[in-house]
Amino acid sequence: MALLRETSSPLWSGRTLLIGIVLSGLCLLACAFGVATGSVDISLREVFAAIVNDDGTVASSVILELRLPRVIAGFLVGGMLALAGALMQILLRNPLAEPYVLGVSGGASVFALLAMIAGLSGYWVNLGAFLGALLSMLLVFGIAHLGGSWSPMRVLLTGVVIAAGWGAVVNFLLAVSPAGRLHGMLFWLMGDLGFAGHAGFSAVVLAAATCLALAFARDLNLLIHGDLQAASLGVTVDRLRYLIYFLASLLTATAVMQAGGIGFIGLIVPHLVRLLFGSDHRLLIPASVLTGGGLLVVADALARILIAPQQLPVGILSAMLGVPLFLFLLHFSMARQRP
Repeated sequence: MALLRETSSPLWSGRTLLIGIVLSGLCLLACAFGVATGSVDISLREVFAAIVNDDGTVASSVILELRLPRVIAGFLVGGMLALAGALMQILLRNPLAEPYVLGVSGGASVFALLAMIAGLSGYWVNLGAFLGALLSMLLVFGIAHLGGSWSPMRVLLTGVVIAAGWGAVVNFLLAVSPAGRLHGMLFWLMGDLGFAGHAGFSAVVLAAATCLALAFARDLNLLIHGDLQAASLGVTVDRLRYLIYFLASLLTATAVMQAGGIGFIGLIVPHLVRLLFGSDHRLLIPASVLTGGGLLVVADALARILIAPQQLPVGILSAMLGVPLFLFLLHFSMARQRP
C-alpha cells in the first residue's frame, strides 16, 4: 500500500515546476547555440531577426534553410532516443539497455545502405531505414514470442543475435559497395543530422509516444518493482510490456530514419535524469525528452565547428561526450550507494 500511495501521490509541486522551467530554458539556450554556431559567424541578434522576419539576406538563408531545420531535427532525434532508452531500461530491467540493443538500428542500416548502393538518396534512404527498422522490430518480437510467452531476458538475447546478424550484412554491403559511395554510407552509419528530414512526422511520433508513456507512467512506476507486485496492484503486465516494446521500437526506428546510428544518448540521459530528479516516470519521461533533445543539439553544433569547415558525424561527438559522462555517472551512483 505504501508503494501504491507513493506512485499515486500528487506530482505537481514547486520543485516540479522549477525543474520544468529550468530544463525548458536550457533547451532554448541549446537551440539558440545550435542555430548561431557554424562555419559562418552569425550573431544572436541576426538569428532572432531572421526567425521573426526573413529579409532574404545570406544570414537569413543559412539560418532558415540550413541551421534551424537541423536544430529541430536534432532536438527531435535526441528526445526520441532518450525516451526510447528510458522505456528500454524498464522493459529489459537492465540499466545498460539502450535503443539499439534490439537490432532496430541494424535493420535500418541494412536497408538504408541498400538504397544508397542503388543510387537513391533523400526520401528513399529515410524510407528504407524506417522499413528496415520496423522489419527488425517484427523479427525480434516474433522470434521472442515463439511459444506464446516472452521474458525480458528472451527479448534481450533475441535482439542481440538479430543485431549481430544485421552487423554482418552491413559489413558485407560496405565491402562490396562502390568506392564513391562509401563516404556517405559511413557518415550515415556513424550518425549525421545532414540526412535529417520529415521533421513533421518525427514530431508527431515523439509527441504521441510521450503522451502515451505519460498516460501509463503510474504503471511504469509499479513495473520497476517487479511483475508480481505490479500485477497485484492492478497492472496488466503483458499489455504494458507490448506497449513499451512498440513505443521504444517506433521511436528508435524514427530516430534512425532521421539521423542514422547515434549512440549513448539513450543510455546516458535516463541515468542522468534519475540521478538528478528520481525515478518517478511522470517526471522522468518529459525530463528525458528535454534533456536528450538539448544534449544532441549541443553535440551537433560542436560537431560542425570543431574542424570547420569540415563537419564530423554527430555520432562521434555523442560517443566522445557520452563515454566520460557515463563513467562519471557510474562512479557517482556507486558512491551514493555506499554506507
